[in-house]
Amino acid sequence: MKNKDLAKRVKELRKRNGMSQELLAENSGLSLRTVQRIENGETQPTGDSIKRLSSALNVTPNELIDWQIIEDSKALLLLNLSQLGFIAFPLLGILIPLIIWTSKKDKIKDIDQVGKSILNFQISWTLLLFLLVIGLFITSKLELTTISFAGMLITISAMYFLNFVVVITNTLKYHNGKSVKYPSVFKFLS
Repeated sequence: MKNKDLAKRVKELRKRNGMSQELLAENSGLSLRTVQRIENGETQPTGDSIKRLSSALNVTPNELIDWQIIEDSKALLLLNLSQLGFIAFPLLGILIPLIIWTSKKDKIKDIDQVGKSILNFQISWTLLLFLLVIGLFITSKLELTTISFAGMLITISAMYFLNFVVVITNTLKYHNGKSVKYPSVFKFLS
């Protein structure tokens, strides 16, 4: 944590609530000197102090330290484009975004929500693709359908094309400042 940023945030919230340092100290149960040291960036508050301050300032602890979460549009674009790994192998469309999402979900604004949406979509798509391939293979071996190998390739190609279009469309939407929405059949992450 950067002390100056937290100090600025505490001071700003205190003034917005019309409180003096003395009143904040009283309401939070901290000493006046502790409040002064936090506002001057001289000390790093403990988790308990952050909870007490946030309660006295009528915000959540996350809102008090929200400045830690940065906006990084490049990371979100990378997360969106990382799904294209499915082209080489379907599971890469899950694994690459999963690695990026888990490493950055608590550090970058909006990446948690977008990451979950992407993973739900890619897991759904991969499951449907594998079920489709298995189903087509079984029905063709049991001669329950007249779908040929070319028909299977066309169907699988259509699934790949659909995934590609959804990924590129949502990446362009995000790049243009619009919200992204990935469709998913199954909700594994919420």
